[in-house]
Amino acid sequence: MAAKTDLLQGTLDLLILKTLALGEMHGFGIARRIQQISDSVLCIQQGSLYPALHRLEEEAWIAASWAPSENNRRAKFYRLTASGRKQLEAESRYWERMAAAIARVLRTT
Repeated sequence: MAAKTDLLQGTLDLLILKTLALGEMHGFGIARRIQQISDSVLCIQQGSLYPALHRLEEEAWIAASWAPSENNRRAKFYRLTASGRKQLEAESRYWERMAAAIARVLRTT
């Protein structure tokens, strides 16, 4: 089992936006998808996830609606908006630049 990893500040928004680019889903589904894709390295806690979803909704990067979940319970489903897609592109470019810069520093001897 992989150890839990704290996320770098600012990466949760990027992960949520990228996950929603794959399709509409409810909060638990978002957390589960991130955990699955990261081979359980990234475990998003509800105390971090739902404030982030609320913040992204206020920014109009995601939109939400209520619908029945897989187990027929009422759940809030989130989807990426057009402005959210633009934000995802911008944040992805920024993350790739930062990751490349950090990798260059780590490769120095």
